[in-house]
Amino acid sequence: MRTNYVNCLQKGLLSILRKLRSTHDKELRLLLLGLDNAGKTTILKSLASEDITQVTPTQGFNIKSVQSEGFKLNVWDIGGARKIRPYWRNYFENTDILIYVVDSADIKRLDETGQELSELLMEEKLRGVPLLVYANKQDLGQAVTAAEIAEGLGLHNIKDRDWQIQSCIATESKGVKEGLEWACKSIKKNIALNVLCYMHIMPHIYNSLWIASVVTRISSSWKSLQSAGYFSCNSH
Repeated sequence: MRTNYVNCLQKGLLSILRKLRSTHDKELRLLLLGLDNAGKTTILKSLASEDITQVTPTQGFNIKSVQSEGFKLNVWDIGGARKIRPYWRNYFENTDILIYVVDSADIKRLDETGQELSELLMEEKLRGVPLLVYANKQDLGQAVTAAEIAEGLGLHNIKDRDWQIQSCIATESKGVKEGLEWACKSIKKNIALNVLCYMHIMPHIYNSLWIASVVTRISSSWKSLQSAGYFSCNSH
């Protein structure tokens, strides 16, 4: 039991240290998911300032790097067709931000998209990862509002992570970058809170030279990030 407990502490510390290093390098990994025809690839192209007039359904995955809030964001757009969804979990590792796209006008599939999102939020590898939901296609007459989608998806019941729902019209690039800015600020806040927790609590829980050395490294990275002003922005 004690060995398992210490192993958990070590994994937690190493995870925080890895996050600090990636933040210091200003590079993050984003996973872009949602049902087919939700507008994921259009959002990706909009973020990358590419032509969005010609978009084809994603059969496998697309990767693009974009800039936001001083970060380099590597965005993985995974196809949303039913036959592809079982393979989503192959891309969960080391995800910093989970982006989920909903077709606000496809009312008949809201239950389906809600079920897929619920299953994603139960995945261990995505535990605690900030969630950004894009309520896309708000320009269509039959579209429901972002608030209604949040209610239907049960977002207000989420307690284990930061989340945000962002209205958007991907074909017009409206609301897309605003959502991404929130995601970056959420990452900064979460890293800051986790670092403070480990720095102040862990040394008192388990007396270990290994833990002490890692905490020292975390403290050093933390001070470096503070001086660079990475945590100066508040999350929405």
